[in-house]
Amino acid sequence: MEVPRAGHSVSSPTSPCEDMMKNLSLEAIQLCDREGNKSQDSGIAEMEELPVPRNIKINNITCDSFKISWDMDSKAKERITHYFIDLNKKENKNSNKFKHKDVPTKLVAKAVPLPMTVRGHWFLSPRTEYTVAVQTAAKQTDGDYAVSEWSEIIEFCTADYSTVHLTQLLEKAEVIAGRMLKFSVFYRNQHKEYFDHVREVQNNMMMPSVKDNSGSHGSPISGKLEGIFFSCNTEFNTGKPPQDSPYGRYRVEVPAEVLFNPKTNLYFGDFYCMYTAYHYVILVLAPDGSPGDEFCKQRLPALDIADNKFLTCTEEEGGQLVFRHAQDVILEVIYTDPVDLSLGTVAEISGHQLMSLSTVNAKKDPSCKTCNISVGR
Repeated sequence: MEVPRAGHSVSSPTSPCEDMMKNLSLEAIQLCDREGNKSQDSGIAEMEELPVPRNIKINNITCDSFKISWDMDSKAKERITHYFIDLNKKENKNSNKFKHKDVPTKLVAKAVPLPMTVRGHWFLSPRTEYTVAVQTAAKQTDGDYAVSEWSEIIEFCTADYSTVHLTQLLEKAEVIAGRMLKFSVFYRNQHKEYFDHVREVQNNMMMPSVKDNSGSHGSPISGKLEGIFFSCNTEFNTGKPPQDSPYGRYRVEVPAEVLFNPKTNLYFGDFYCMYTAYHYVILVLAPDGSPGDEFCKQRLPALDIADNKFLTCTEEEGGQLVFRHAQDVILEVIYTDPVDLSLGTVAEISGHQLMSLSTVNAKKDPSCKTCNISVGR
């Protein structure tokens, strides 16, 4: 990457910007207003007739990169030495100020053949709407730039985590999963009104609903996958579910084999924490061939139900199924099909409702080194 010398009046952010773009060099700078007005100290020369980028195209979008190309007149094209790229989160599209010194939004790329790839997890986040505009520029002998007018503003949205990113999260979660403990039931806590509604309105069927936005911002299941949330963690000294819950004083317990058996597929969904020492792993149980199963096959890493670090179902002599869960992470299990309430038992718990432990729409701690990977959070 070319770094402005001290004598240049082009300012740069304080964050590192190596590999900001693939196959080209970048400088990160704070530019003048997009309207084309040059600030007194910006180091940008008076306007010269350089071609204005038009028909901007964005494609090959991932969670932390995209390809950009555009058309421009051939007039003075040979004089172009750099491209100025103004990238902003959509909600801040009218701002050209650095609100966070470690999140550069003004990029300078050496002129290279188009399309070119913009890549950088420190300024691109998954599943986030951005605006982008481009100028052409010619660097002068004194270090100043002659620039074109800004192009039109284009909007785009970055993608979710890919299976490659989720596999990285999976491998980090495996490190802290701990030993496996036996369990026998999946359980779901809710308020009494929820179970009354299931019986009276839903013909005794607990129905899947769209997963909330808790966990990693780039998770491909948030706001998309439909399922029913269950827990399975047990207390190590009793081997039974804890008597406290953040979700309600009534609990349905369903025998583990009803939801988890050789006809069920298991997927890794996410790994996160909420500014606490507790770490959560989201797993998805999907009956083989179900709509939920088809959704997960395309987006999530599959796990061997008999051999993984989080949740297992193994068959012992005599055909009995044995179930185990990881001790050192809190498992959130999403079952993708409706569940008949009559397959389990509902009872009031004796413990407390610990609202502070709820993960509903919980935001992931972006600073945790245990559960973050080197892409947008």
